[in-house]
Amino acid sequence: MDSVIQQKLEVFFAKYKKQQFKKGEVLIHAGDAPSGIFFLQKGTVRMYLISRNGDELVLNLFKPVSFFPMSWGMNELPNFYYFEAMDDVIVCRAPREKVMVFLKKNPDVLLDLLSRLYRGIDGVLSRMAYLMAGNAYARLITELIIMTKRFGIAGKDGIAFAITEKELSSFAGMTRETVSREMRTLKAKNLVTFQKNILVVRSLDALEKVLIREV
Repeated sequence: MDSVIQQKLEVFFAKYKKQQFKKGEVLIHAGDAPSGIFFLQKGTVRMYLISRNGDELVLNLFKPVSFFPMSWGMNELPNFYYFEAMDDVIVCRAPREKVMVFLKKNPDVLLDLLSRLYRGIDGVLSRMAYLMAGNAYARLITELIIMTKRFGIAGKDGIAFAITEKELSSFAGMTRETVSREMRTLKAKNLVTFQKNILVVRSLDALEKVLIREV
């Protein structure tokens, strides 16, 4: 995010009280009318729904400096999703009406929001494509590429991010057994390592080439 846009967001939301949530606490419950627009200053928040079978289906992850839920904020659509802290989270919460006025007065911030929205849609479409294809290997690789680009930190051994196998299976929409099986294949090809809840993608370029071959 552009530093000028980030500063505008921080100045605007600084007028509102900070709130803290512990890992596992739910900021917004599905079916509830949100109490405002949350601006994420610290931590990660996951957006998910629960299927009829009781499975958690993760739809998006928010990191600083995101603000949500904007489907409700911009269109007043009912909220069907849970927003849960994945670690210790700090947010500011502003009234919806104030946020809408702020966005109208700051088209550069609105344009940045639109840009990030389309990047998110691209990830969702990729997930849908490989979900319909029914190829678990490709689905897992797609999820790893998306998460590496959004949360990965480059190091000498590759690009790393923290995640548990349970979280990865939830994000990919697969069972833990399936994820474990496909991860063994990726490890055997030396594309990733996965130890102590730290996943390292050796080469994002190599992973993307493997995905192209799976199409």
